[in-house]
Amino acid sequence: MASFLRHYSSSIPSPSSPSSPLADIRVPSFFLPTSSQATWLYTTLAIVAALLVLEQSVYRYKKKHLPGATWTIPIIGKFADSMKPTMEGYMAQWNSGALSVVSVFNMRVTFIVMASSNQYSRKILNSPTHAEPCLVHSAKSILMPDNWVFLTGKIHVEYRRVLNTLFTRKALSIYISIQDAITRNHLNQWLKDAAKDSSPKSIMKTARALNMQTSLRVFCGNHIPEEGAAEISQKYWDITRALELVNFPLALPGTKVYKAIQARKAAFKWLEMAAAKSKIAVAEGAEPECMLEQWVKELQAPGYKGRKDFSDREMAMVIFSFLFASQDAMSSGLIYGFQHLADQPEILAKIREEQYRVRGNDIDKPLTLELLDEMPYLKAFVKESMRVKPPVTMVPYRTTKPFPITPDYTVPASSMVIPSFYNSLHDPQVYPDHDSLIPERWLDSNSSANTNPQNYLVFGSGPHKCVGLEYAQLNIALVLATASVLTNWEHQITPESDKVQIIATLFPKDGCLLKFTPRPKP
Repeated sequence: MASFLRHYSSSIPSPSSPSSPLADIRVPSFFLPTSSQATWLYTTLAIVAALLVLEQSVYRYKKKHLPGATWTIPIIGKFADSMKPTMEGYMAQWNSGALSVVSVFNMRVTFIVMASSNQYSRKILNSPTHAEPCLVHSAKSILMPDNWVFLTGKIHVEYRRVLNTLFTRKALSIYISIQDAITRNHLNQWLKDAAKDSSPKSIMKTARALNMQTSLRVFCGNHIPEEGAAEISQKYWDITRALELVNFPLALPGTKVYKAIQARKAAFKWLEMAAAKSKIAVAEGAEPECMLEQWVKELQAPGYKGRKDFSDREMAMVIFSFLFASQDAMSSGLIYGFQHLADQPEILAKIREEQYRVRGNDIDKPLTLELLDEMPYLKAFVKESMRVKPPVTMVPYRTTKPFPITPDYTVPASSMVIPSFYNSLHDPQVYPDHDSLIPERWLDSNSSANTNPQNYLVFGSGPHKCVGLEYAQLNIALVLATASVLTNWEHQITPESDKVQIIATLFPKDGCLLKFTPRPKP
């Protein structure tokens, strides 16, 4: 046996033998790199490793002791989670601490500090010298970087001084007749459409169409022709899609941001024209019949003290920002209002009783501010509906310099800080049975809800608090009030029905399916 093995082994050709066939086999160079290639390979690997270590080190240095992932996913961080945000994910983040940390695309300025408590959320909202609104990454590209919503300091104060005059009781009394007439036309059209097809339909597009026409006529009157209003309405959806939480940031042809910029340009053409026509109308002695005319009139008032030289473009930018709010946040609030009333018929019955009593059973009587003043239950419902399902759960800010948010933690400059509204609006200490819709909590002046106004962050807080909050609540109340006496509606429950959108541009989408039918006159 041993001799056989010696014979067998001696017959195997050695790879180093000149006569061996294996000696002619060439080994690819990438298996046996040359000295130069090996040097480049090892250098590249060393650089990549060093960058990854640096990335993690920077993240840990910024994070310090705050709750958050100990290590972040290399390069992309939490990008995958941000593509499909869920309320459950955000609740887990909020529950980890009053302040917590997350990172998206680690080597960029996307280090994020999230505030879940009312204390820190309000501190962010009320610290204009340390943080400014940024909404989402593409917001400034779409809304324009010099739009008043992004301004701070004296110039922002000057804007708000005049914009506040556009939402006084006097101004709202001008708008309400427009709102009432358009609402009735749309509700009648909804009933006609339902008569042709009685199956439940998504209310999202119908609510947005109602709000768009109302907003354009309230803001611009008849200074925008029908073809202009139709173009803005048709293209505005591109703007909403581009203002999602995460989007491809560059405005390359075909991208959402590019389409949104084109839509903004189309809208600006009409809005600037409306501003110019409003100035002409007021100069010729016309009394204000829309917001733009009211703006021009206020600038001419003897008692007005402030900036008076607003260009057509600047006025167009302001109206454009109001369109954004009315199309996204206000539409969302209206949709949930319909859904809440359908799901809780006992509340709808109380609203109807109030409507018939205040209107004297005359459901054709146009609503006025004076009539709405006599509808406290309706107002309480609108306020409570937006508390339970806030149209906006958070508004991202960006730090302009190091922000000492607590005695032992400073948010780095150019970081994102995100105050949460949802937690303040669902604080069980302020709102007992906080997940339930209870309008009565607002009817008692001594209730914990009314004695803790700092928790009601539906419209934000501080210098950037929503300037049109009275108009928004008025419009939702008016639509629901008129719908309650003209129509009946049923809600078809879907898996999307109870979901809360993360920011204004994430709607309940097609989850709210309603079936409308006419309501007999009393």
